[in-house]
Amino acid sequence: MEKPKTINKALAAWVEQMATLCRPENVFWCDGSEKEYQQLCDLMVNAGTLTRLNEKKRPGCFLARSHPSDVARVEDRTYICSRSKDHAGPTNNWADPAEMKQKLGSMFEGCMQGRTMYVIPFAMGTLDSPLRKIGIEISDSPYVVVNMGIMTRMGKAVLDKLAANGAFIPCMHSIGAPLKPGQQDVPWPCEPDPAKKYIVHFPDDPSIWSYGSGYGGNALLGKKCLALRIASVVAHKEGWMAEHMLILGLTSPKGKKYYVAAAFPSACGKTNLAMMQPTLPGWKVTCVGDDIAWIRAGKDGHLYAMNPETGFFGVAPGTSLKSNPNAVATFARNSIFTNVVLTPDGDVWWEDMGVPAPAKGIDWEGKDWTPASGRKGAHPNSRFTAPASQCPVIDPDWQNPEGVPLAAILFGGRRPSTIPLVNEAFDWEHGVFMGSSCGSETTAAALGQAGVLRRDPFAMLPFCGYHMADYFAHWLSIPQRTDRSELPRIYFVNWFRKTSDGKFLWPGYGENSRVLKWICERVEGSAKAQKTAIGNLPTPDALDLTGLELPAEDVKALTAVDVAGWKKEIEDIAGYYGKFDERLPEALRQQLAGLRQRLAG
Repeated sequence: MEKPKTINKALAAWVEQMATLCRPENVFWCDGSEKEYQQLCDLMVNAGTLTRLNEKKRPGCFLARSHPSDVARVEDRTYICSRSKDHAGPTNNWADPAEMKQKLGSMFEGCMQGRTMYVIPFAMGTLDSPLRKIGIEISDSPYVVVNMGIMTRMGKAVLDKLAANGAFIPCMHSIGAPLKPGQQDVPWPCEPDPAKKYIVHFPDDPSIWSYGSGYGGNALLGKKCLALRIASVVAHKEGWMAEHMLILGLTSPKGKKYYVAAAFPSACGKTNLAMMQPTLPGWKVTCVGDDIAWIRAGKDGHLYAMNPETGFFGVAPGTSLKSNPNAVATFARNSIFTNVVLTPDGDVWWEDMGVPAPAKGIDWEGKDWTPASGRKGAHPNSRFTAPASQCPVIDPDWQNPEGVPLAAILFGGRRPSTIPLVNEAFDWEHGVFMGSSCGSETTAAALGQAGVLRRDPFAMLPFCGYHMADYFAHWLSIPQRTDRSELPRIYFVNWFRKTSDGKFLWPGYGENSRVLKWICERVEGSAKAQKTAIGNLPTPDALDLTGLELPAEDVKALTAVDVAGWKKEIEDIAGYYGKFDERLPEALRQQLAGLRQRLAG
């Protein structure tokens, strides 16, 4: 057993306690060094967990293939174990914390036999940030260690910052696959039965316990578990916000810079927008973060947003030179690909990559594959893990401990009808109403039934660690915490409007810069808008459509109010609000009633 590499007695005692419970063969304290990263990658190559890719095509890159039962977040196995069920609310799975701890204790007993226990010290946020949180993840997966090394500030510097008495969030993880003496290991060990996987949050401690999965948000506990589910509870108590948002910087041809945060449900192009290449001449986008924003009021009254992560854990299929050239450049080296196709020349491929499929390859399950196989080569949720520092448009202030000042907040969703291209909220409360009623049409890959509207308030449905109605109230309280006049403007955008015959009305991708330009001009007070029942919409001539040959009737459809569609939308929102009973803030009932009244008039 390796000696503790910390002077923090509470941490040393906790690690010893967990080692006694899990009974690993040895304990390894991670220092986050490049040498350690390479040694662990070599170890996994030898074990068959990683395949080293072609050094000329993908320097420093590796491919991993997970078990078919371990390919995505398991929302139905994710629990918020607050002291009372009422605190978790109707949108979370709840279990009694004492009972769950007892159950997990028996599952973790001896679960690391024959394996190494890795102690992973990590920080979410820069070490000097006022919002920074330190976590210690214990894991028996070297895959988790190397991914946490890319995604967080991990290693010795964190232990130094923790010092003797610093507080940390204990994050306990096991793949749940102990090895008996002499037992042969497998390339991707995990608990194959989905019913035995558990991703559990104890917000009152706070602590996190994850068992049975080695994949993504189930196992990289700094990401959704700490930075959203636990952080949202802490933020509620401390008066800030932990949000499922990208953060981008937009600079105009005159050199004026605007920072924008945006919350979209999955499959709505968050990463693509975060590092977009604008088609408008002279406009420039820089990326602060693509997934999570921690937001607080600064001394000057502005809201400041910080990306607590240091990497991108992005969905591979659909990422191409057309959809996201900056992401393609980001993962060109020093990246880990999971569940994509391995080509004969040691490169990777996936569907909608924008390059021809290889004549043959090895698919995400390790089977021979050709384009004629009749099945997808890459899993729909296959991933790349890439360092944010490699992004060609990373913002110079992306690691500013204070964060960046927000000019606007966007909400969005995949909506083929009713919702216009862009809609400006009348005020903060109306903007919170927009966020609370966020919805997106599901794709077949997401929920098995395409075209179903799923309400996903603030894109936080799977990630809010407490009662969603209390979360709405927290958003509504923000004007009381700062100067209302300094608050960012709020908008709802929809890139996915379709014609009756199923064609997209808006070209999307880099053309979305035209919508962002109008938003920046609205912040400045120079762009034209029409006040409507649903919000302020651009007048047909307010959007810069230079060089876009969009039919006038399409532009009209994108910027008009579909009264019949909105009346249906109101009833759907009212039905969704019914989930929250009396807990729903009165201000949101008033917003819904006001919208109904304006549409009737």
